[in-house]
Amino acid sequence: MRVGFIGLGNVGGKLAGSLLRNGYDLVVRDLDPGAAQPFLDGGAGWADSPRQMAEACDVVVTCLPSPAACSAVMEEDDGILAGLGSGKVWMEMSTTDESEVRRLGALVDAAGSESVDCPVSGGCHRAATGNIAIFAGCSREAFERVLPLLTTMGRRILHTGPLGSASVLKVVTNYLATANLVSLCEALTTSAAAGMDLATTYEAIRVSSGNSFVHETESQVILNGSRDINFTMDLVVKDVSLFDDLAQRLEVPLELSPLLREVFLDGQERYGPREWSPNIVRRLEEATGLEVLAPGFPAEMVDDEPEQPGHEVVPRSR
Repeated sequence: MRVGFIGLGNVGGKLAGSLLRNGYDLVVRDLDPGAAQPFLDGGAGWADSPRQMAEACDVVVTCLPSPAACSAVMEEDDGILAGLGSGKVWMEMSTTDESEVRRLGALVDAAGSESVDCPVSGGCHRAATGNIAIFAGCSREAFERVLPLLTTMGRRILHTGPLGSASVLKVVTNYLATANLVSLCEALTTSAAAGMDLATTYEAIRVSSGNSFVHETESQVILNGSRDINFTMDLVVKDVSLFDDLAQRLEVPLELSPLLREVFLDGQERYGPREWSPNIVRRLEEATGLEVLAPGFPAEMVDDEPEQPGHEVVPRSR
């Protein structure tokens, strides 16, 4: 199976790296040739255009920063759609709009190919080790066909239903992660104002009902001062906006999500769109004059999840 991969950014590069390490015949493309060079040095091929990649590969993966970027890669004159044919598969691993992935999926179907929306969840550090979770929205037949690729890139694989269902769940989970991050920033800053030792505070949250995946990852990088989770404020704004748009289309009245979007729009204006998302805590630090840091806290993020010993296909009935 020859696999094409377009989009070698923070997440895409790590997912493509798992494919290359595990012996897949890989062809890559990115707007930044420098991002592709390590893959070319490792034996991957290069595609001069998305169309050329689609013509040469059995499966084409996109992992891009926005729905607009993916639509361009798919629909331009030299795009993926122009190179698809019978029996090929398009895998959309971006965080994107479910209505857009369904629209593009209809065009892929018309070309005789199959579509899978399969966004990932769990953070860049888990993408690097193959421990990340992957949702897959597609027919059962398409799911079985791409399952070897999914289990190479991720550990927990969930078939979520038809095309678009994975994208719905991805923006839902990213919204929840954002809400958790903002609440943790408030909790840690309030603890600092109360004179609490923040390393002790971290452990108290970790062993209590307040614990979460976001706490065990992002609270660490807040307290050690790196604030580096390989995820930026502009991406948070994009993801929460996708969740807001979905809810509005479904006529669900939201209260918390619009506030979260305003918090990150303000953070983006203050610190720049490419600032690491956990540094949203700076808004509270500046308002209180406190530093939300724990001296001696681990300088690097510690992940309690072991590196991938195998994979798990999660039953949908769970």
